Amino acid sequence: MKKSGRPPKSPHSIDSKQKIIDATIRIIETCGAEAVTVRNVCEKSGVSTGTFYHYFHNKDDLLMYFVREAPLYQDNEITISNNPVDDVTDLYMRLIHLYQDLGINFMKNFYNTANQALSAYMGQTGKEFSSGTIMFLCEKRLELAQKQNHLRTDIDIHTISEDICTIVKGCVFEWCLCDGNMDIKETLHRILQRYFYNILS
Repeated sequence: MKKSGRPPKSPHSIDSKQKIIDATIRIIETCGAEAVTVRNVCEKSGVSTGTFYHYFHNKDDLLMYFVREAPLYQDNEITISNNPVDDVTDLYMRLIHLYQDLGINFMKNFYNTANQALSAYMGQTGKEFSSGTIMFLCEKRLELAQKQNHLRTDIDIHTISEDICTIVKGCVFEWCLCDGNMDIKETLHRILQRYFYNILS
């Protein structure tokens, strides 16, 4: 009996997905994330709209690929060391390294308020971060740090996690303004160290 559902992935189908991703990168680098449409991507990649929707629900789902596919999202282990500043810096640097790999031109056009997919990813639903996002993982690590008495018990971890997310976004934006000529890890770590000074136990 023939099985229903999506066809098995073949080397050809995987190649089609990569063509979509590569075309999207070229569009973002030259015209910005707001210029990405299903039609533009299909024309640029040479794939059909049916093939596009086989891999992505819509334009926003495609744009989310560039943050959702970072290696950190396979990391479900919540651990913390004796230094929460190092832990948070290292966690966010996983995402930042992905940004750096995509290149400064890509990031300048991707990291802006017109990119609704990025805004949705970096946002919250009902005062909660979506499970599996970097903000969610950061909050879980800070909760553990608080339980292990590395952080003061009278602070609100969710608010701290929101603040850290804002700090990271500012560092990435500054990195873009500097054309990538900035040690983003050193800057992020220095700012977080000052921020954590008043909340460490």
